[in-house]
Amino acid sequence: MLEIRHLDVHYRGIQALRGVDLSVKKGEIFALIGPNGAGKSSLVNALSGIVPSVGEIRFEGELLGRRSAHLRSREGIIQVPEGRRVIAPLTVAENLELGRQAAGVRGCDAADLDRVHVLFPVLKDRRNQLSGSLSGGQQQMLAIGRALMGRPKLLMLDEPSLGLAPVIVKDVFRALVQLNREGMTILLVEQNARLALQTAHCAAVLEQGRVVHQGSAADLAHDPVIADHYFGRAGLIA
Repeated sequence: MLEIRHLDVHYRGIQALRGVDLSVKKGEIFALIGPNGAGKSSLVNALSGIVPSVGEIRFEGELLGRRSAHLRSREGIIQVPEGRRVIAPLTVAENLELGRQAAGVRGCDAADLDRVHVLFPVLKDRRNQLSGSLSGGQQQMLAIGRALMGRPKLLMLDEPSLGLAPVIVKDVFRALVQLNREGMTILLVEQNARLALQTAHCAAVLEQGRVVHQGSAADLAHDPVIADHYFGRAGLIA
């Protein structure tokens, strides 16, 4: 579904990515892990068209080139940003509706909303509540739901577990696994390497803007070098 070749990203006087090559297959969960400042967010922002890049990005075989962010979203590349970024003065229902409109989805399909409500029942219960009054976990669910209203082909999530209680993280990742079982392709940026590798099919490790390891998530989870670097003394994933 997604082919990235020799991708460089420069902005704010910094080279954030250096010659990145990646492939994401349709129907898989692909995880990007690495330390802070490794370039993970820069990569998803480049794919979304939020930051400029040099190199080749192909989506479903088509070269994206300099296509703008809003056109990429309308082709099915939709990002759930780090920090959720729900529109606080609007209700839950209004945020979800904006997700549909922003991606250019025509008409109001009740099935899209039903899907979000089945995944995250709290959003149905609080549909008339202002988004800024939700808890952090509920806002994360809303951010994912808003993205789903745009009917993504590739759903990209930037640090979905950030700042959430462990029980909420489990709920969020359970929803991602369910979406994937239904056929959705997911690109997951996650600093919690253990959780990411337990969830994904394939993964890559970014360090200083470069891909330094890449392969099946299971193989990376049992690589002693990666375990020592990212899991500390806890060791390999059982």
